Amino acid sequence: MNVKNNKRKRNSIEKIEKAFIEMLQKKEINQISVTDICKQTKLNRSTFYANFIDIYDLADKLREKLETDFSAQFHGKNDNSAIKMFRHIYENQLFYKIYFKLGYDEKHQAFAIDTERAEREFKGKHIKYHIEFFRNGINAIIKMWLTDGCKETPEEMAEILKTEYSGR
Repeated sequence: MNVKNNKRKRNSIEKIEKAFIEMLQKKEINQISVTDICKQTKLNRSTFYANFIDIYDLADKLREKLETDFSAQFHGKNDNSAIKMFRHIYENQLFYKIYFKLGYDEKHQAFAIDTERAEREFKGKHIKYHIEFFRNGINAIIKMWLTDGCKETPEEMAEILKTEYSGR
């Protein structure tokens, strides 16, 4: 029976995603082909094309999955949101390395910025500049943390962020 999201289809998608992620560790996206992925996964090209338009669609769907999963961390109370953010990054390091490698941090805003707090802290003056400064700062901190192998705990990273942002 052809059921949407059946186990076989999910397994195929997971194999394709895993192979793509592994390849991205060694190659740039434009050096990866559908043929490469199919050879590694032992899946037919038709299986790939039944799920993705091309390599870039695969990358976008991985990004969407990561951003959706990331956003789900913050439904409900926003208590300890920085710790939640850093835990999620810690638990999904490989995905985040790819996220930054593909430049998605420049095109999309996975990391929510507390605009209400920015309004309060800066009394409504030049908010767009403050938000851009903070967004780029948090991205730089996350990239550095990932590059260094996430040696600090998520709690330590949240404290670093809090120290940098407090009193502003």
